[in-house]
Amino acid sequence: MRLRRKRRILRCLRRRRDLAPVSVRTDQIRRKDILLVSVIRNEKIRLPYFLDYYRKLGINHFLFVDNNSDDGSGEYLAAQPDVSVWRADASYKRASFGVDWSNYLLRKFAHRHWVLTVDPDEFFIYPFCDTRPIRALTDWLDGCAVRSFSAMLIDMYPEGPVEDAIYTEGQNPFEIAKWFDTGNYTITKNPTYGNLWIQGGPRARVFFKETPRKAPALNKIPLVKWDRRYVYVSSTHSLLPRGLNQVYDEWGGEKTSGGLLHAKLISTLSDKAREEMERGQHYRGSGEYRAYAEQLQDKPVFWCDTSETYINWRQLEILGLMSKGNWA
Repeated sequence: MRLRRKRRILRCLRRRRDLAPVSVRTDQIRRKDILLVSVIRNEKIRLPYFLDYYRKLGINHFLFVDNNSDDGSGEYLAAQPDVSVWRADASYKRASFGVDWSNYLLRKFAHRHWVLTVDPDEFFIYPFCDTRPIRALTDWLDGCAVRSFSAMLIDMYPEGPVEDAIYTEGQNPFEIAKWFDTGNYTITKNPTYGNLWIQGGPRARVFFKETPRKAPALNKIPLVKWDRRYVYVSSTHSLLPRGLNQVYDEWGGEKTSGGLLHAKLISTLSDKAREEMERGQHYRGSGEYRAYAEQLQDKPVFWCDTSETYINWRQLEILGLMSKGNWA
C-alpha cells in the first residue's frame, strides 16, 4: 500500500504540467480556512447555486480544475473573488479521471486544512447542517482526532421524466428533484482498501436493473483533514493511507456520517450523457453515460411507490442513510 501511495503521489506531480493557471488567488488562503476542490467540465449552469450553497455552508476558498470547458465555466469562475481556477486541456481519462489533478491541488494547497472534494452536482449535508456551519463539524472532528468523514451519495430525482425537470441557471436543483429511494441499497467491504462499497438507488434500479454490479458506487469520503502524504485512489471512494477509509464502526456502533445529495437526474443529464459518451473519457469507456443516453430515449420515470420526498438530514438518519453518532 505504501508503494501504491507513492506511485499516486508521483502521478499527480507529473500531471501538474496539465494545469495552466487561469486565476489563482491561493495567497488568500489562511491557516484555518476550509477548502473545496472540484474538477468540472461545462457546468456553467450549475455554478451559481453550487458556489452559493457552499459559501453559506462555510467554505472559505474554492479550488477548481476546468477540463476544457467551452460554455463559459472558466471565465465565470475566474471572476469569483474566493475562487482559484486552473485549466486542463489534457485527457481526463489519462489523469485518472481527474483524480491526479485533484490530488496535486490537495497536496499543494490543502496541507493541514479540512477540505471537501466534490463534483458540481453533489451537495454535502451532515448532522445539524441546518443550524451549524461546517466549521462546527470540523472542530468536533478535530476534537475527536478524526481525519476523514464519509457521506453516502443519495440520488435525487423528479416525479416525472428527467427531461421534464427543466433546470435553470442559479436554481436550487432540489426544487425540481425532490425524491429519493429509501431502500434498495447493498453494502460490501472492499478487501483491498477497507472501504465500504455501496450500490443501489434509482440509477441501479432503472439504468442497471439487468447488471446491478455495474451500477455506480455511492460510497464517498469527501471531507478530509488533508496531509500532503494522502492521496485519493478512485474518485473520492477510497484513500491512502488505508486507515482513512475506516469511516464506519465494525463493532455494532455508529460513527457520525453525512450525505451528498446528488442532482444528476435532471434535464441537463441527456446532453451531458451524449457529450461524455462521444468523448469516451470516463470509466469503462463511459459505459455509465452510454447506459444513460440509451435509456433516456424512452423517458424513464424514477419515481415509484417507495420513493420519498426529501425533508432534512433527520429524515435520512431515521432511515439509516446517515448518522449523527455521538455528536450532539
